[in-house]
Amino acid sequence: MARRKIGVIGGGFVGSTTAQRLAEKELGDVILVDILEGMPQGKALDLVQAGPICGYDSNVQGANDYSSLEGAELVVITAGMPRKPGMDRSDLLRVNGEIQQKVVSGIMEVAPSAMLIIVSNPLDVMCFVAHQVSGLPKNKVVGMAGVLDTARYSAFLAMELGCSVRDIQAMVLGGHGDSMVPLTSTASVSGIPVSQLISEQRLEELVDRTRHGGAEIVNLLKTGSAYYAPSAAAVSMAESILLDQKRVMPCCSLLTGQYGIEDTWVGVPVILGSDGVEKILEVELSASEREALQSSAASVLAGQAEVAQMISIA
Repeated sequence: MARRKIGVIGGGFVGSTTAQRLAEKELGDVILVDILEGMPQGKALDLVQAGPICGYDSNVQGANDYSSLEGAELVVITAGMPRKPGMDRSDLLRVNGEIQQKVVSGIMEVAPSAMLIIVSNPLDVMCFVAHQVSGLPKNKVVGMAGVLDTARYSAFLAMELGCSVRDIQAMVLGGHGDSMVPLTSTASVSGIPVSQLISEQRLEELVDRTRHGGAEIVNLLKTGSAYYAPSAAAVSMAESILLDQKRVMPCCSLLTGQYGIEDTWVGVPVILGSDGVEKILEVELSASEREALQSSAASVLAGQAEVAQMISIA
């Protein structure tokens, strides 16, 4: 039986690391696409040569156009201009909106039924662009944000408590940016509310660090942004979809009234399975968390309107 075909658009650090993780998990054969001639081909060949050492049989192929994606079940889109120190996410709207428009159009020409995982920034608005351009049902487009932000939040909580990250249960909702909403009311460690173990002031400091987790790495690296955790987050989502694991994950999805939010792409808990976003879970939030989520959504909605005008999409 032929293996699944999985596309990864963008051969930079996030894209190539995503391809590596997909291959190592043997989720399917991987097509790494980038506009730079030779670059995706070279990285793909390097990954194929790692197979005998790491023990995977997945094939990885590099390409400079979309034709190799024909028949792909899932495509992870990482393409876009990276954020630089001091750059606001809104600065990326026009250039990445145009890139997203071109990429999604190219994918749909050869793989019109492929599910899309969006990683490009500004994440929530790029999900809107991908959905509008692709014409796919809303469950077939999903954004990687909450899984990454939750991982950062969980890591900071574990570091603070000196415990294993495996015992942390946490979730981050909202837009992927400074307005994200790390939940404090439901965060726990092995079922113990973290509010019993961490002071309110210190917990707020960890929430603030989570909100600026990406910027912290950008400022440390000076000439790049995070890629290990983002690629791990994208692949965990791909795995849940391709293996129909139906995991509950915070993902960027189109809300149609849930949480009092309409027609906006924002991070919420969903069940992620073979049909993509199979269900949006509406959980009880504190009054302040609900207000913060709606405020975050309002910011995303403004971005959607702005990019729609910039690149002329409906």
